[in-house]
Amino acid sequence: MEFETWWLLAIPLFFGLGWLAARLDARQAPRSAGGLPDAYFRGLNFLLNEQPDKAIDAFLDVVRLDPETIELHFALGSLFRRRGETERAIRVHQNLAERSDLPPAQREHAVFEVGQDFLRAGLLDRAEDAFTRLEGSRYASAALRHRLAIAQQVRDWPLAIGLAERLGREADGSLGREIAHFHCEMAAAALAGNAADRTEVAARALEAARRADADHPRAWVLRGELALADGDPAAAIGHWSPVLERHAPHAARVARGWLQAHDALGRSAEGLAALERAHAASPGIDTLAAIADARAAREGPAVAQAFVQAQLRARPTLAGLAKLLALEGAAPAASGAPAASGAPAASIDPVDPVLVERLVTAQVGRLSRHVCANCGFRARQFHWQCPGCARWDTFPPQRDETAEVLR
Repeated sequence: MEFETWWLLAIPLFFGLGWLAARLDARQAPRSAGGLPDAYFRGLNFLLNEQPDKAIDAFLDVVRLDPETIELHFALGSLFRRRGETERAIRVHQNLAERSDLPPAQREHAVFEVGQDFLRAGLLDRAEDAFTRLEGSRYASAALRHRLAIAQQVRDWPLAIGLAERLGREADGSLGREIAHFHCEMAAAALAGNAADRTEVAARALEAARRADADHPRAWVLRGELALADGDPAAAIGHWSPVLERHAPHAARVARGWLQAHDALGRSAEGLAALERAHAASPGIDTLAAIADARAAREGPAVAQAFVQAQLRARPTLAGLAKLLALEGAAPAASGAPAASGAPAASIDPVDPVLVERLVTAQVGRLSRHVCANCGFRARQFHWQCPGCARWDTFPPQRDETAEVLR
């Protein structure tokens, strides 16, 4: 067989074809590995290093290169929402929800994300509409919780009650305590109104609250206030007795009304003794002040001062000191040492007790707060629902002085 010289020319040709095939294979390798360009991994790296702004830029590059990357669109929308750019988040998620080629599961996901975007932006009606569209989907339970939060935010208590009852049935869990609060809010709103039947409406709402959660103290507190306002001190005492017996910390909410009701029935000593037992079980600034004022009115200032002094020895507080100074009314004048012979006598004015009382009272007003156990929100007034995190029953009934002092 003779060797053909033109084969020598074929060798470089085969080499070039092999090199070209290798280059084409290298370019298609990322696609076969999942279609993930370098910008995607840069974005993930920025996220892990808590650099969301740079992560957004990297992900935007990926989306421009490949508009079909659905999961990256979701990631971008969530990043925009976390950064407060709700308009951009809404635009991203709405574009996904309106795509006709999107599978139903991903479209539901997009609608759920749009609802959260609207909620973050404060567009509550549009958020409600988005979450309502998720009925029967895998996001139905989560959407129902968001709708319940919206109903509470707009103070639509009948709607909140219906949603909470439904959520309790579907999630196989009781929301009786929250439902009791919703009925109590309806009762408070009725009493604040001008309707002729506001007392009856409030009474029905409080009875419904008691049925929703028989042991919750709020319904008992409000029912006692309603009875006392109607001129029925005996009924008020009957409603407040479970509060003092089973929820001693909440005695602060009813202390003065409790004593007033017993005074009206000529049972002052009995009422004072019961309040003192509740105070001993759960000492608090407000119950201490109520007991001290009652003792001062019935037994004289000296007895009230002795009571407050004993309480201060057991549990020193600025509020207790302020109450003691208010009862005493005056501090003993400080006497200076006699001046040396021949030296002019020093004139030192005694400390003004009224000034001392004002200074201590000002500090009490600054330090004594109700502190939310969930978010740390501090308030002078007691709230059943925290204004900071909107959680129920996170405020302790008794005011605290330690949280500010320890900062």
